[in-house]
Amino acid sequence: MALPNGVLSSHDLLDAQAHVWNHIFNFINSMSLKCALQLSIPDIIHKHGKPITFSQLIDTLAINKLKSASIYRLMRILIHSKFFIKVKIAETDEKGYWLTPASRLLLRNDPLSVAPFALAMLDPILVDPWHDVSEWFQNDSPTPFVNTHRRAFWELAGDEPRMNQFFNEGMASDARLVSGVLVRDYKNVFEGLKSMVDVGGGTGTVAKLIGDAFPGLKCVVLDLPHVVDGLEGSENLTFVGGDMFESIPSADSVFMKWILHDWSDEECVKILKNCKEAIPNKENGGKVIIVDIIVNDEKEEHEIVETQLFYDMLMMTLVTGRERTEKEWAKLFFFFFFFFFLIIRQNFSLILDLQVIKSLMF
Repeated sequence: MALPNGVLSSHDLLDAQAHVWNHIFNFINSMSLKCALQLSIPDIIHKHGKPITFSQLIDTLAINKLKSASIYRLMRILIHSKFFIKVKIAETDEKGYWLTPASRLLLRNDPLSVAPFALAMLDPILVDPWHDVSEWFQNDSPTPFVNTHRRAFWELAGDEPRMNQFFNEGMASDARLVSGVLVRDYKNVFEGLKSMVDVGGGTGTVAKLIGDAFPGLKCVVLDLPHVVDGLEGSENLTFVGGDMFESIPSADSVFMKWILHDWSDEECVKILKNCKEAIPNKENGGKVIIVDIIVNDEKEEHEIVETQLFYDMLMMTLVTGRERTEKEWAKLFFFFFFFFFLIIRQNFSLILDLQVIKSLMF
């Protein structure tokens, strides 16, 4: 509590200092996690099949054994961050390291692994622009990413094979997790569809999983040529190189997962216009399916809100997009429908069913 003269008590002063320090050093959590992934620690523990002792972990790790003591320090902070736990090993007095639900999502060969996503987001190419955010606020550069790399995110990905690879692998790993939720809990969204275009669908992870869940559904993955080059389709899956700002292949439905959050409202309107031209009207079954974040910083739990706000800052730093609140989504869709009908059809009557749109978004 503050003292009567407004000066913080010693306890509150030290608490405030700890709060500031923890945010200053928050990057240490991320980089410790990255190190654990690069050393394959989650996989080593999982392969062991039971809690692993410190000495057993050291014997398995491909490290300079003179640095073994530092592994203890690495594991200590990862336990504090709830990526691992220490449990008693049966019939012994020893304790061993074991996995938590979070570290199970980091196993390389697990279908739901997000390890490639973590490594992609923590790559220096994506981390370096954060050092230039304050400079970006003071100049005319469109994004901090451009400020750092002198090229837009998508342009650099097209020119740098390593970035193209780690980014697509990262997006694919996230897509597997989200697709499982979609086909399990949102079957009604896809039932009855005969064809679907996955716009910005990368290497086709989502389209493959949805196509497998709905065998009668023909899927087309549209992405930039350098993304889909060399990818082979199947009987119900084809890849098309193109630009969603120019045109989208015709289908019953258009699917977009984490696409619109990459772009400004004006750019989203252009994408939605091409979606409108690609599908039949609503009466004939046309549908645009959007999977994206809705920011709710008043009602959600703290950790969920923090994720949403982190993502919004990520969009600000890497690309020209943003994470939107429900009102901002409504404004975007209203602007699109107003623009489309006013400019393309001129005379119109407008009915915007936000409940339908909301039911197709997370």
